Amino acid sequence: MIFTPEQVACMCEVLLQSGCMDRLAGFLRTLPPPSLSSSSPCPGEQESVLKAKAAVAFHQGHFTDLYTLLEGFPFSPRSHPLLQQLWLRAHYMEAERQRGRPLGAVGKYRVRRKFPLPDTIWDGEETSYCFKEKSRSVLRKWYSLNPYPSTREKRELAATTGLTTTQVSNWFKNRRQRDRTTDVHGCGGTSAEVHPPSDNDVSPPGSPHPLYHCPPPPPLSHPPCRLLHMWRGLN
Repeated sequence: MIFTPEQVACMCEVLLQSGCMDRLAGFLRTLPPPSLSSSSPCPGEQESVLKAKAAVAFHQGHFTDLYTLLEGFPFSPRSHPLLQQLWLRAHYMEAERQRGRPLGAVGKYRVRRKFPLPDTIWDGEETSYCFKEKSRSVLRKWYSLNPYPSTREKRELAATTGLTTTQVSNWFKNRRQRDRTTDVHGCGGTSAEVHPPSDNDVSPPGSPHPLYHCPPPPPLSHPPCRLLHMWRGLN
């Protein structure tokens, strides 16, 4: 079956959102190589394919290919959160592999200083753990009013900050845990060293799979039609 460029972009987004990296890799292998004689796809369609290739490269541990992809195309802001996470997680994993131990907060800070985000996936705004200052300010203000937002309020906060609902939920959980830890120490608790989650942290701690740390891409601007079911029927 031959897909149009728009359908290819749709398929990449659907499979990426589903988290089926092996299936996404299989779909990418069915695509013909780009031809210089054919008309170039529109930027949005090309970006969806490159974003999918970057996610697959990360999943397969091909970090050199990942860096090349991320540095070689000016991605739109809607793709930045996911691609920034891939860039940083890959560098973290390489550093941990070299050192033979997990990175702490200081180690991750040094990695970020050594490997800053490329301009192709960063709009130049100050970030903390790929977390923009204005987004953090919004969450902090809401937390001071209500540290337990409802599901609907989390969705609204996600739309306001540009984060995902999962990231917003993780931030509130980590912030509550940090405040509880501070309260315990302030009330004469144990003196054992404790490292509460950073106020910048929007990732779930201790994920068993690297990609679980990465935010899912924004929702599709159009329904997947029946492309996914059509492609599955061919395999």
